[in-house]
Parts: sequence; structure tokens; C-alpha cells
Amino acid sequence: MELQSMDGTNKRPSAPRRNSFAAPEYLSGAKLVTVSISITVVAFLMMVDISIISTAVPRITEDFDSLDDIAWYAAIYQLSSAAVQPLMGKIYGKFNTKWTFVAFFALFELGSALCGAAVSSSMLIVGRAVAGMGASGLNNGALTIVTCIVPLHRRPSLTGFLMGFSQLGIVLGPLLGGVLTTYASWRWCFYINLPLGALTVVGLLVVPIPDTTEKAKALSILPNIHHELDLIGFALFSPASVMLLLALQYGADGLPWSSPKTIGLFCGSGATYAVWTAWNWYRGDEALIPFSILKKRVVWSCSLTQWCNMTIVFSAAYFLPLYFQFVRGVSPVLSGVSMLPSIGTQLISAMVSGVLVEKTGYVVPYAVFAGVVGAVSNGLYTTLTPTTSTGRWIGYQILNGAGRGTGMQMQLLAVQTVLSTTDLPVAMGILVFSGQYGTAVMMAISNAIFSKGIMGVSQTIPMRYALGISHVFYMIAGVGAVSVFTSLFMGWADVRTRDKRASVVPSEV
Repeated sequence: MELQSMDGTNKRPSAPRRNSFAAPEYLSGAKLVTVSISITVVAFLMMVDISIISTAVPRITEDFDSLDDIAWYAAIYQLSSAAVQPLMGKIYGKFNTKWTFVAFFALFELGSALCGAAVSSSMLIVGRAVAGMGASGLNNGALTIVTCIVPLHRRPSLTGFLMGFSQLGIVLGPLLGGVLTTYASWRWCFYINLPLGALTVVGLLVVPIPDTTEKAKALSILPNIHHELDLIGFALFSPASVMLLLALQYGADGLPWSSPKTIGLFCGSGATYAVWTAWNWYRGDEALIPFSILKKRVVWSCSLTQWCNMTIVFSAAYFLPLYFQFVRGVSPVLSGVSMLPSIGTQLISAMVSGVLVEKTGYVVPYAVFAGVVGAVSNGLYTTLTPTTSTGRWIGYQILNGAGRGTGMQMQLLAVQTVLSTTDLPVAMGILVFSGQYGTAVMMAISNAIFSKGIMGVSQTIPMRYALGISHVFYMIAGVGAVSVFTSLFMGWADVRTRDKRASVVPSEV
């Protein structure tokens, strides 16, 4: 018997691989709707939690007299999430998908409760750290659940809905935060996660969610968990990643790049990464991030594309509100309203592109389109000034939202189309980490560019901010161009004909 590989050649396996595990049936009807809505709401709450803090910070610092802690309210969330994220691929590959997802969501809810009940700035920071650790498993978990509940050819539209709707939380977060802070209390920026989260958990608990691969009982894994999850590799990789983020964050906040603290963090990060690389090589396929998976063309190209796409999404969500508030002088609430053009087009394009992929079967054309539109629209953002007409900034947002929505799921679909179900959890973990960590790195660099752009400019404050923001969007336009190049290597596997539950051998791609 001959099997066709991803490069189109026929290969004869030395022996057929048999698996006694009978994969359960995919979900349909009310069960599918319940789970789909539940994971979408969870992803939406997580995205809201990332951005809602921005409009609550002034009131928080006033209540706690904690001006020196402002940077930590957002940074600690990113740091704790980035620190734990590398483990997610291994965890979802070893443990039951549904209960792992519920456990991380419970941790996220605990962090939200701590933030809402905080009696000091330190308690709030601890709560944000706990919420960040919980959030680290939600994005990967939601995408993994999608692979469990529908066949491959139906995933594009469901993934488009999930990502399109959840990503709205990044933009709606500041608007919602402004309303809650103004008319209720900043504490409700965190408490709001609790009732919505409770309803979501009920939906997940009542529906059985099948796993795509056979997994051992959790209690049988725990005695050897350090080996199963490669905790030594994690203990090396996580600090290296955090040190790099801290170095960039300190530099962006004004600490000289030549300072001993910054240089020490960069050197410590590089040295620890070097040790981790050696350990990872030694561990082989049992490593935290196996090189055998990372070197696959579809994985490294999709990871780089994910890095670029998430950078484009978050940069618009962060710097456009700055433009509206500091350059055009509108309130935080009106700033959120001004972002609506990109919100609508992003949601529509995410769902439409998913349907189109189901019809055409290929993701590369849409990924390339997203990169081109991202480069062009961010290039247009560099022209924003205090006097830019309403029609122009609305048009720029519509174009940018269309690119963001089209591109956000393509790399995720590409790896699902090519890789076996055994490799998929780790590969998805790599992609999610690439997007989250890459965004954190690029946002720190963007803040440094912005800070340098507004210094020493003999202009009015609005114009200084406009110049600083334009410098950032020049870089983001370049990121869009890079994504065009990386997306060309994602491969031309057809999602309509490859269902990985029927996969016999892992892909060589």
C-alpha cells in the first residue's frame, strides 16, 4: 500500500501503524453549539482582560496611591502568561483536553477574583499574575477543543468565528473598562469575568468533549510528570524568555540600554537559552519543544506568521486608542467607539475567510492577502495627524480590520491540515507561544520606538504623539511585509481532503 506524502510523492511505509484507540464521534447539533459558544466566550473574556486594564489604571493608582506600580499591572500579566505558556503543548498532549481547559479557566477566574477584591496594589499585582498563568492555557485549549469537536474541513469557519469574535475583546476592552470605571467601579473590570465565566463552565461541564488521541489517566502520569512535561527544559526556557522580556521592558521604560541591569538581563537570557538549546537537543522528541517538530516547514513558517499577525492585531489595539485620545483629544469611551470600523470588518472578514477556505481548500492565498493588506494599512496609519479627516481614518481601519480578520486563523489551519494528531498539541502550543511571546517582545520594542519618537521634537503635544505613533506603524508595516514572505512556506495541503483522524503516518513536511 502506498501513501501520498505532503510533497505529493508516494511513499511506502515499512509497516502499517495500527492504533487500537477508536476516536469518538465529532459533536453536532446543540452539543456543538454549546461547546462552541462556551470556548468563544472564554477566549473573549481573556482578550478583554488583556486590554481592559488600560482605562482602569488611573482610578486604580488613585485608590492605592501606587503610581510607581503602573507598569506592572499590565506587564505582570504578560510575564506570567509567557512564563507558563511553553508547557501548554505538553500538558494538552498528555492530559484530558476538556478538564485541562476547565482547570486553567478556574485559575484565570481566581486571578480575576483576587484583582476585584484587592485591598492593595501588591494584591492586585498578584491577582494579575495568577490570571495570566490561567490565561496561558486558554488560547491553546480553545483551539485544541476545536480540533476535537469538528472534522478538519469544518474547522475554518468555526475557527474564524472563535478568533474573530474573541479578538474583538482586545478592542472592546478599553471601551468596556471606561464604562465600568466611570459608572460602577474599576473592580468590576475584573468581577465581570466571574458570572460570565460561571455560565460558560456549566456549558462545558454538561457536554462530553472527545479527545483526538488516547491519553493515560492523570494519576498514572503524575509520578513521572517531570519527565513527561520536561520540567527541566521548562525551568531553563521560561526564565530565559522572562529575562528577555524584562530587558526589553526596562529599555522601553527609559532605563539606558547600556545599564548593568539591562545588559545583565540580555546576557542572562542568552546564556540560559544556550543551555536550554543543548538540553532540548539531548532530550530529542521528548523535549519541551522538540526540534523534530519545530524544524518542519509548516511549523516554523506558521510560527513566524503568527508572530507577525498577532503583532499587527495588538499594535492597532494599543496605539490607535493613543492616537484618538492624545492626538485627537477624545475620551476613552469615544476612543473605543472610534475603533468600531476595524472591529466590524475584522469579525466579518474572519468568518468570511473561514468559509472561503472551506470552499477552496487552501490557506496560503488568504495568508498572503492578509500580509499585503497589513503592510499597506499600517503604512497608511503612518499618515495620521491631528487633522486627518474622519473618512480617511475610518477607511484605514476598515482595510486594516479586513487584513487582520483574514489572516488570524490561516497558520492555525495550516498546521492542523499537515500534522498528525500526535504532534498537533505541541505544534499548536508553539504557535500560540509564538503569537503571545512575539507580541510581548514587539510591543516592548514599539514602546521604545514611540518613546524615542516623541522626545526632543519641537512640536505641540498632539503632533509629537502623532509622530511617535507614526514611527511605530512604520515598523508594523514592515512586519506585515515579513508575514507575506513567511506565509509562502506554509504549504498547499487541502483542508477538504485531509482529516487527521484518518492519518496513518506523521507528515514529513
